[in-house]
Order: sequence, then C-alpha cells, then structure tokens
Amino acid sequence: MRHIYLALGIFFVSLAAIGAFLPIMPTVPFLLLAVYFFARSNPEWERKILDHPHWGPQVRDWRERRAISRRAKIMAIGAMSVGAVVTYYMLGHPWYWISVAILVTCGTWIATRNE
Repeated sequence: MRHIYLALGIFFVSLAAIGAFLPIMPTVPFLLLAVYFFARSNPEWERKILDHPHWGPQVRDWRERRAISRRAKIMAIGAMSVGAVVTYYMLGHPWYWISVAILVTCGTWIATRNE
C-alpha cells in the first residue's frame, strides 16, 4: 500500500507543478493531496512540501486551521473569472455558463473559508 501512496503523491505533485504554470488549474489542492499521501509513504517528501518557502505556508494554513489567505482567495477567484471570460470568447453561449457555474460555486466556497 505504501507504494501506491507514494505513486499518488508523485502524481499529485506533478499536477501541482502543471497548475503552478497554468492559471486555470489549481496548485495548492494538489499539494494538499500530495502531502496526505506522502505522510503515509515518504515523510521526508511531506516535510519538503511543508517547508517550501512559497507553497508550504499555504499548505500548513489549510492543514492546521482550514484557512486560505486573502491573497490566495483573490488569485483563485480571479483566475476562475479569467477562465470564464476566456470560455465566453472561445466557446460562447451556452458553454460559458459552465465556467460561470464553477466560478460561483467554487468561488463562494473559497470566499467563505477562514483567513
């Protein structure tokens, strides 16, 4: 089972790395999953994520207090808004309503988390 957890941790770190460069894909949620799996398979890699100067504080805030910083909230909701606008111009009606629904649902959830 430890090897499966390790593979899943690596998979989610890979998705997080992609998300670090694509504005429409999240990073921290994938790192949270990676930390979960590394805690059960490779605590050293878990510690590396938690000690990372940029991503570590966000992961620790969520893990300890279920909190999202105001800056992270603004960035996430902003990225989803940009995604909705891009969807409108690229796909038009009715497809952009999917992006709007994601923005409203996820954006509301993100906005209501502790800071």
